Amino acid sequence: MSADEHGLQPPPRAVGEDSGSQATLLADRALAGNFNQTCFCITLDRKALAAALQSAAGERAFYDVHIASRPHLFSDVPVFLPEADRAAMMAIAGAIETLASTERYTNSVLAWAPEIAQHDFGPRGALMGYDFHLGSGPPRLIEINTNAGGAFLNAVGARAQLACCDAVQPFISVSDASTFDRAVVAMFEAEWQRQRSTLRPRTIAIIDDEPKAQYLYPEFLLAERLFQASGIEAMVTDPSELAFVEGKLIARGREIDLVYNRLVDFSLSEPTHAVLREAYLANAVVLTPNPRNHAVLAHKKNLTILSDSALLESWGVSPSILKALSSIPRTVSVTPGNSSELWANRKRLFFKPTSGHGGKAVYRGDKLTRSVWEEILQADYIAQELVAPGERQILLDGTAQTLKTDVRLYTYNGMMLLAAARLYRGQTTNFRTAGGGFAPVFFI
Repeated sequence: MSADEHGLQPPPRAVGEDSGSQATLLADRALAGNFNQTCFCITLDRKALAAALQSAAGERAFYDVHIASRPHLFSDVPVFLPEADRAAMMAIAGAIETLASTERYTNSVLAWAPEIAQHDFGPRGALMGYDFHLGSGPPRLIEINTNAGGAFLNAVGARAQLACCDAVQPFISVSDASTFDRAVVAMFEAEWQRQRSTLRPRTIAIIDDEPKAQYLYPEFLLAERLFQASGIEAMVTDPSELAFVEGKLIARGREIDLVYNRLVDFSLSEPTHAVLREAYLANAVVLTPNPRNHAVLAHKKNLTILSDSALLESWGVSPSILKALSSIPRTVSVTPGNSSELWANRKRLFFKPTSGHGGKAVYRGDKLTRSVWEEILQADYIAQELVAPGERQILLDGTAQTLKTDVRLYTYNGMMLLAAARLYRGQTTNFRTAGGGFAPVFFI
């Protein structure tokens, strides 16, 4: 079956001389910026959202049970971007995945990866997430994630939008969310086929630590229902429910063929994940995303290579890839040798732990104290050029307020599944901001 038949559409063409003039790009960017600053209409239809969630989950009270208690999960407004930015973001993601398939790059990043990442069973990694900050210039990639959360929720949210005025209608009517479900099922079938000879798995387990306690637990249920509706048995489970018996991974008395991995223990090194690790290393289960996917694509230290144009040029990387990667903020490892320079320039930098996730233990350089800096020097950190997030104006209690935005592309094997934004206030994205949360992205 072809990629088109699977619903996995190729990404838009890269922006070039045949994709319109610079003047057109600037006009589209100005129009998108104007919408983001002045379009205060509420486009999320909460009743339609509740109905869409009820249909997707097969549970009448799904909204009341799982969403109402998370008031800042969905924002009421969308984010607008020029179509050229979609093409530019996909060009960056495509360049990274092309580079990641080369021996020189792979050998370089596996040098700091755990031993388990040396194993390659075939899967590419389901639901990759590429996070961008977009301002007045080209998109700037700030992070890559292998277990990117929110896709299933965002797809439903995008389908529950109303056009609040005639000017917005053309952009709402064109959405990747309409093909998302079919594309996701095709993605997991493709992951299965990369490691197994049959067409599709019989049983999929969606695994996270204490899944019911996770903020994004509702989307685990949406994923479970989607698999079941496509004819694949599915369950949401904790690693403690797993057993490895006679070469088979078992949960609740059923053999698990494929695990949709939502753990943030990317190397499966924690004792509670020992059973899953054993089954994975024995090639007894298809795991996606897996430790190798994270090591090759999403380890934060990889950005020190991806943003080093001089190094990549010395490797003979093609000009087109170099151009795509040139907008990645320069990133370096924090070492004793460069600590003085980094401290002196800290106001222009953002510091992240290489093994961190979810915005934990990250610091803006201009907020650093000496005591925190000493802790950073004792840990394993990267320093990334500070890139301001985009902005979206909203009306809150009748008053215009500015929220920060970042944009996430959910992709598989170089193809885009969905784009979504997160609106927030504070140092990093969160779901505690009034008026903030997930928001659909409409391209102009």
